[in-house]
This record gives sequence, structure tokens and C-alpha cells, in this order.
Amino acid sequence: MVFLDTKNKVLAIRTVSIGDLSSSIVHPREVFKDAVVASAASIIVAHNHPSGDPTPSAEDVTVTKRLIQAGEIMGIDLLDHIVLGDGDFVSLKERGLI
Repeated sequence: MVFLDTKNKVLAIRTVSIGDLSSSIVHPREVFKDAVVASAASIIVAHNHPSGDPTPSAEDVTVTKRLIQAGEIMGIDLLDHIVLGDGDFVSLKERGLI
């Protein structure tokens, strides 16, 4: 996660979860805990696909929408979700998925 201030200056970068070969547990409580402590105005989340294919999965989109909803309640915007794989990346925002 990247924590940003009101001018999108990076406040901190943190690892929230380390998954296994095929999955990672992501819960809004864990994502926003450090964002609140850092007084972040917004966040960007990112994760990798061990398969090397950065195409967002349906679960990636679902989790991202859930994080957006939690952030709205807390007043912390989720600006983007980046999926990394084999030297390439996909922005869910650029793809119009969020």
C-alpha cells in the first residue's frame, strides 16, 4: 500500500499481506488500519500475480470495490489498484474497473 497526503505526496509504503501461490487474505480492517495511523487522505494498493499475468481477476475487482466502500466511510480515497506480473502491470482505474 502507498499512503498519500492531501496533495498526493507519499507518506509511507507498507506491506499489508503476504499470500501464498494462489491467494492472499485482504480485509478492509487491515488495509485501513495503517492508513488511519499515517493520517492518509488516500491510498493506492498493489499486488502481484505469481502467474505473471497481470490481468485483474474478478476477485481483484470485488475486493477493490469493497475497499472503496470502506474508504468512503472512513474518508480515505482509494485512488487505484495496481496488479503486477512479469515486468508488466495493469491499473484497475485505467481499465475502468473502478
